[in-house]
Amino acid sequence: MTTTEVTGWESAVLDGGPADGMRMKVADRPRVLQVTFPCRTEAVPDGPRVEAVFIYRRDYAVTQEPLRYGFDIASP
Repeated sequence: MTTTEVTGWESAVLDGGPADGMRMKVADRPRVLQVTFPCRTEAVPDGPRVEAVFIYRRDYAVTQEPLRYGFDIASP
């Protein structure tokens, strides 16, 4: 029995884009991961937030840890 079978979590790494090389643990092999970075605003601190959104899609050719998620330049 592997650690993955016991915990349900698997190692994953992001490939390309602004979060290239970032490592994390994922559960249930999600098809898509969303990475956000806060943007600075000139509004008051209690006002709305602005975040840059980047999408990473799972590489189905990789079946063992670490799973790979490639940057999707076309999204959103």
